[in-house]
Amino acid sequence: MQFQQLQYFVTVAETRHFTRAAELVHVAQPSLSQQIKALERDLGATLFQRARGNITLTDAGEALLPLARRILADADTARQEVQELVQLRGGRVRLGATPSVCTGLLPDVLRAFHDRYPGVRLMIEEGGSHDLVRELARGALDLALVVLPLPSPSPSLTTLELLREDLVVVSAPEAPAPGRGRRAVRIADLESERLVMFRHGYDLRELTVAACRAEGFEPDFAVEGGEMDAVLGFVRAGLGVAVVPRMIATRSGRGLRVTPLASPGLHRTIALAHRSDVAPPRAARELQRMLLER
Repeated sequence: MQFQQLQYFVTVAETRHFTRAAELVHVAQPSLSQQIKALERDLGATLFQRARGNITLTDAGEALLPLARRILADADTARQEVQELVQLRGGRVRLGATPSVCTGLLPDVLRAFHDRYPGVRLMIEEGGSHDLVRELARGALDLALVVLPLPSPSPSLTTLELLREDLVVVSAPEAPAPGRGRRAVRIADLESERLVMFRHGYDLRELTVAACRAEGFEPDFAVEGGEMDAVLGFVRAGLGVAVVPRMIATRSGRGLRVTPLASPGLHRTIALAHRSDVAPPRAARELQRMLLER
């Protein structure tokens, strides 16, 4: 089995077309087909069902695809690690983070990292914890900042807790204060409020909805489906209230009323995750150190 064969296999699997795949990897189509057949002989299994105008993966192909992607990603990571210049003057870090963490936690740390290592390229991918865990597992990310507990815990990931953060209620200053003007809002008070809610898959959505249901009511959504910036904008416009991390409310508090949640309140735990079976590249390890020491 050769890396080149795996690359050809993954390209055909993603395009479902031998000629298009050959163009993408810059090889003649007959040569690509021969390499795929050689791979099938080596594995003792057919990887593709070839019907006129229709290429589909067999069960063996479906099983091989995530493994092949991981092998290729690991090889790319190894290549990047070796090619890094001395004293971190080159290389890259592929960091995933939830959108709220990108807004609240990352800017100061990334500025400090960039000032110290200006030659290291920072590649940021935003997504929910579930998506980030999947990207880590397939080797597409070096590190990810996720919310604990993970939606689907994996023994192949190592997580290091960074911080435990309070959630608060934000509202428009000209709108009636939530909780009838109390100094702290109870979760039960949200039953009489219209909420501006994040999209499905957003960790804050799941946490808020679960807290409301634990109090015996379904939250009333004025607007739903937004990312963090959109949610804060809708709140400023007076469409409703939202439950957000205190760090976000502090950074983006202009034009917002910030009210704490009454004890025991709501909290979230942010952790740094990476694959257990592959050491992050040198630049990623340095960013990890700075995040842990921030």
